[in-house]
Amino acid sequence: MSQEKKPVSTNIEENTSYLKEALGVDKSFDVIQLDLEYAERKMAMFLVDGFVKDDIMHYLMKLLAGLSPEQLEEDTLNSLLKTYIPYIEIEKTDDLNTVIDKVLAGPTALVVDGIDKVIIIDARTYPVRGPQEPDIERVVRGSRDGFVETIVFNTALTRRRVRDPSLRMEYLQVGRRSKTDIVISYLEDIADQELVKKIRDSISKIDTDGLPMGEKTLEEFISGRHWNPYPMVRYTERPDTAAAHLYEGHVIIMVDGSPSVLITPTTFWHHLQHAEEYRNEPTVGAYLRFVRFIGIWSSIFLLPLYYLFAIQPELLPEQISYVGPSETGEVPLFLQFLLIEIGLDILRMAAIHTPSSLATALGLVAALMIGQVAVEVGLLINEVILYLAIAAIGTFATPSYELSLANRLVRIFLLVATSLFGVYGFVIGVMAWLIALSRMKSFDIPYMWPFIPFNFRAFRDVFLRSPMPLKNRRPRFLHPKDPDR
Repeated sequence: MSQEKKPVSTNIEENTSYLKEALGVDKSFDVIQLDLEYAERKMAMFLVDGFVKDDIMHYLMKLLAGLSPEQLEEDTLNSLLKTYIPYIEIEKTDDLNTVIDKVLAGPTALVVDGIDKVIIIDARTYPVRGPQEPDIERVVRGSRDGFVETIVFNTALTRRRVRDPSLRMEYLQVGRRSKTDIVISYLEDIADQELVKKIRDSISKIDTDGLPMGEKTLEEFISGRHWNPYPMVRYTERPDTAAAHLYEGHVIIMVDGSPSVLITPTTFWHHLQHAEEYRNEPTVGAYLRFVRFIGIWSSIFLLPLYYLFAIQPELLPEQISYVGPSETGEVPLFLQFLLIEIGLDILRMAAIHTPSSLATALGLVAALMIGQVAVEVGLLINEVILYLAIAAIGTFATPSYELSLANRLVRIFLLVATSLFGVYGFVIGVMAWLIALSRMKSFDIPYMWPFIPFNFRAFRDVFLRSPMPLKNRRPRFLHPKDPDR
């Protein structure tokens, strides 16, 4: 909800009194009010300690200290803005509530007696880390820079790769209290303007105190499917990946404080692609994609299929009858799968929370307890550990972390359905999963496109890593203004 406008007065005492109370100058040690006098005129600066570039402000204050009263007699505001404050990012405002929002975001407010405007000097800096290579999206060859938590750095990393005059960076703020900075990025000459408007309107309608979890909270507001485990947007921390999607006609959403950007809209198949495939020769890239698909499908279907063959061995041909377990152990087979699924998730969470220096010890404990000892005491059988290890590797081979978690839930669902209804449960479970995916939409884009609805050319590009010179058309489902690359 927007605040009512509080006009700036020509009386500096009224302005500083209001700002001092609203910003809590006396209550917060890091909010600073500097009462100054330059050219025999009262002035005041409001700033947040830690957000200001001290050297720049010191330089500007030295320039102001050298002014004479005559220099500010006529048209004081324009004289300061255009002559005596030599800085690039400078603006004015006539609303004290806007001044409060600006100061809390980092810029410095300069209040001058006798003028009904406040000068905003955007000489801010944030504690940031360097643009390091993302941990999740590593490549053997390729750029090593990645997005960081500062939105201005992320826009710069994007513009470095997209030097197109039609690249747009639209600025929005979300959150009544957090005032989180958000940027919508797209190529105006390519992106569908209806899609851009839809995304812009979705973000503008968000009414909440803040975005505590950054881009993930934003996704939950704009996706429209709150209980759907499958991601409706794609996350990336790689500027080159974001740039590639901009060229296709996608819209990128950046959230300040998050090193991940959102790619919209996306289909199921976008989450199965990785930059490594395009950093190799087309034949090698196609092979890597094929192997990745095998791993992903194994992570979903291998365990339910093995369990089905174990409880109904008559379904197996004579030649591969060895697939079933020779012995089931003391614990029911389904319970073994459930225990080791939960155990794997516990191990994954423990690995996240364990300091790096103890990670090796955690791996040894997990290998001994879950593997060796569990088999020896009869809690698990070797085949269960083997097939779940293959499924786990396929899960970790999934490029999208969010998709891998959703696939894991589907795997458990198929296991439960198979245990309850046998072959009918497995078949109906798979069909229900496919129907659910087919009914999903990401910003009115079919989630399973180009499989449903079918498009041969696009479907071929999904399964084969085509040579870049042959990819001369943009994805049709994005309705790009310029369909040719």
